[in-house]
Amino acid sequence: MKLFHVSEKPDIIRFIPRIPLRDDIDNSKGLVWAIDEQHLPNFLTPRECPRVTYRAGENTTEADIAKFFSSYCRHCVAIEHKWYDKMRETTLYIYQFDPSHFYLQDKIAGYYVSEYTEFPIAKTQINDLFGELFKTGSEIRMVDNLWPMADAVVNSTLEYSICDMANAQPGGWQV
Repeated sequence: MKLFHVSEKPDIIRFIPRIPLRDDIDNSKGLVWAIDEQHLPNFLTPRECPRVTYRAGENTTEADIAKFFSSYCRHCVAIEHKWYDKMRETTLYIYQFDPSHFYLQDKIAGYYVSEYTEFPIAKTQINDLFGELFKTGSEIRMVDNLWPMADAVVNSTLEYSICDMANAQPGGWQV
């Protein structure tokens, strides 16, 4: 298994556990977060870029596949049009970890955590985020407003991750 951390910072030499800010996670201990290879495309966007990402999972219906995918792809990353230029201008660094200390935190999202300070074993620079997403076989969607898609995905049989919606165009859930 390969685990990664994606950042706009080019020079991270160690990852120190931090107390989670989410209310649904035990905040009595610090954690280092990583993402598995299958879910890595969900993070190939600039920091704070609102996005709706989804994939067909083992419980996804044929009707939802027909509704949400326009091609052979079974993974989609959707962002708002206003983030297009930022996507083209951003360089990301993908830090790879030795998975020894990590344990699964969220299977659907592909999140793993470690309670130890972690040191990257490799780093890859990505200058073309759209190109990198295409290499993963992901479909990319550009929309004016993510909220209708977020609502539809949440009410489907898809596996999904919805991130940074506080930065999305207005018109959706209270975040």
